[in-house]
Amino acid sequence: MKIIYGINRAARFRNPVVVMGVFDGVHRAHAGILRSAARFAKGIKGTSIVVTFWPHPQAEESLYSLEHRMKLFSEIGLDVCVVVNFNRGFSRLNPRDFIARFISGKLNAKYLYVGRNFTFGRNASGDWRLLKSLSAIYNYKLRLKPVMRLGEGIISSTRIRKLIKRGRFPEAGKLLGRPVSILGTVIKGSSLARKLGFPTANINPHHEVFPPPGVYMVKVILDERKFYGVCSIGNKPTFAKNTMQHIEVHILNFKKNIYSRDLEVIFIKKIRNQKKFRTLAELALQIKKDIILSKKRFSLP
Repeated sequence: MKIIYGINRAARFRNPVVVMGVFDGVHRAHAGILRSAARFAKGIKGTSIVVTFWPHPQAEESLYSLEHRMKLFSEIGLDVCVVVNFNRGFSRLNPRDFIARFISGKLNAKYLYVGRNFTFGRNASGDWRLLKSLSAIYNYKLRLKPVMRLGEGIISSTRIRKLIKRGRFPEAGKLLGRPVSILGTVIKGSSLARKLGFPTANINPHHEVFPPPGVYMVKVILDERKFYGVCSIGNKPTFAKNTMQHIEVHILNFKKNIYSRDLEVIFIKKIRNQKKFRTLAELALQIKKDIILSKKRFSLP
């Protein structure tokens, strides 16, 4: 997939099929729209182009980082991703001007895919009705996708954020269409866990929504290889009073140095809540129990 940062840098493509949205989380409803656009473009020997926005136009906490989203766009089969820098100037752009200058003027869209609840332009004043009314003027055909419902309501990023923050992984996973995960970069930490005999990878997450404090059984994806581990999220209450939330993973049966590498942590099951221990020996014993339990769950030696 070709990635273009800045819509002014976009070129003209063959039979452009454009799909627009933030697509935070790339959940099941998002994936449906994206796959439809990709399949249609392939059928007409055209180019599927996803136009997405960063940072989030509504200043929401991000479910997925931009990098994570683009990885999923590529896996879905889209040809081009155009990343729009959603800054103050862009936020003031009139919806009609956005279509005239960029979607028509720069991309020359022949087909435009959006969800029925998609809004755009200054104060989110543009919607599918405006897109429909402009389609004849700017010579594109609008493909409108309905909102998707599951369980108690529509599938939405807002609903998924709430579920993840409450640790309700099965429900969030059904809406996402994949397990709840964190993507982040391994950074240097305090090495306290290593001193206890359980080295961990300290994660700097690329996004802002992650599960509540606790200890979890996880899968770890590193360079497309799958490992298993134990993940701790919390403020390390045994060591000091700290309001900062730390994310660290002990990867089972793994000893390599992976500083500065990106990895994905997929949450399987919560083991226990965060707890303050009286001594480091008690903490070490509990970590050992967590590891034994996880190895048993994953059938590891």
